[in-house]
Amino acid sequence: MMSDASITPPQWYPDPLGRHEMRYWDGTAWTEHVSSHGAQKVDPPSGEPNMVYGSDSAAKIRQQVEERAGIVPSTTAGGGIFDQPVLVVNQKVKLIELNNEYAIFDPNGEQIGLIRQVGQSKAKKAIRLLSSLDQFMTHTLQVVDMNGAVLLVVTRPAKVVKSRVIIQDGAGADVGEIVQENVFGKIRFGMFANGDKIGSINAENWRAWNFSITDDTGIEVARITKTWEGLARTMFTTADNYVVKIERQLDDPLRSMVVAAALTIDTALKQDNRGLG
Repeated sequence: MMSDASITPPQWYPDPLGRHEMRYWDGTAWTEHVSSHGAQKVDPPSGEPNMVYGSDSAAKIRQQVEERAGIVPSTTAGGGIFDQPVLVVNQKVKLIELNNEYAIFDPNGEQIGLIRQVGQSKAKKAIRLLSSLDQFMTHTLQVVDMNGAVLLVVTRPAKVVKSRVIIQDGAGADVGEIVQENVFGKIRFGMFANGDKIGSINAENWRAWNFSITDDTGIEVARITKTWEGLARTMFTTADNYVVKIERQLDDPLRSMVVAAALTIDTALKQDNRGLG
């Protein structure tokens, strides 16, 4: 969270408490002024950050990485989300998904962050409960470390056919966009920064369970593998679990784009119709 007025100017930033999209920082402290989807309201900055804690054991995480994803991680540990060559993303199990929540682990099973959905009104949650109109709604996700600091903000505006995803850093500055490039067959997404295409995300089958992420030369820099929890869990819950392998150290903006895409692939890129866009 921000605390040094000398380096943090007064303006709107992603809400570190996770209750809204944005909260106003007055230069010395967080204020009660908040905003979601352009609508402002008042919510005092009291209470702890809205955190998502994973319940999976370290042994289960290692099994997910090694047996289901076929990755043998190095023995080294430590570091934050941007430092890991392998990330495990497990969705909180719910029979009905009204607010998307994920825990992020390192390959040794230590939780190093989380993904939380912000800015949902009660009316929006009611619509999600009673219908399957998610694709016509705007979804905003925050990638947060275990101290509650917002690292990335991922927003997918309401869509009709093709998805577009906006990536911002923890201070709300634009990083780039992910744009769906086709509708039929194996889905492809282009990654753009400052108007230039810097990479692509490519589904490896029509159901879009696994993805290859390449740079602008077509070289693979990351891979996303869906790991199954068994037929019963898949049929009766909405949980999605992924293992992300990043092949090499990347520079920004590609690094932030790859991490944002990998960590929010389900909600941001394939939430509706399971891979058909």
